[in-house]
Amino acid sequence: MTSSDSDSGYAAYIAGLPKVLAGAACLLRDADGRVLLVEPGYREGWALPGGTVESDAGETPRQAARRETREEIGLDIEPGALLAVDWVFGPARPPIVAYVYDGGVLRGEQFRSIRLQESELLSWKLVAREEIPTYLLGPLGPRVLAALDTVSAGTGPAELVDGRPPR
Repeated sequence: MTSSDSDSGYAAYIAGLPKVLAGAACLLRDADGRVLLVEPGYREGWALPGGTVESDAGETPRQAARRETREEIGLDIEPGALLAVDWVFGPARPPIVAYVYDGGVLRGEQFRSIRLQESELLSWKLVAREEIPTYLLGPLGPRVLAALDTVSAGTGPAELVDGRPPR
């Protein structure tokens, strides 16, 4: 067996493994604890600033959270602590692993400097904790609530499956 044969065998092995997608976002808040949400123009519901981890390009979830926040709202925020990791099942796609990082508390001048990525987003707003389930659909609402609980408790990241603690 040549090195080329073993390389192609390994490539075939890797190609046959299960697939998973990854996304990452920053949880940004104001001094009153309201959460910054963005309104995508390409689907229903609202979201945290964030998006797909470009793992094929060597990007990590933390790097993706920073890049996506910069692209979507124009703020270059160094992500803080990992607040939640959510394994999300979905129809007609592989599972998604969603990472939520602490983006911290923004100041007035940061809010004033927000510039939306017009090709993807319609608007942004600050939402109180009790309103989050109204804006964030599916497992995203419970994921953000769990991330807020992690911030409040000062604990490690929440482990979630479809937005809920695993059983």
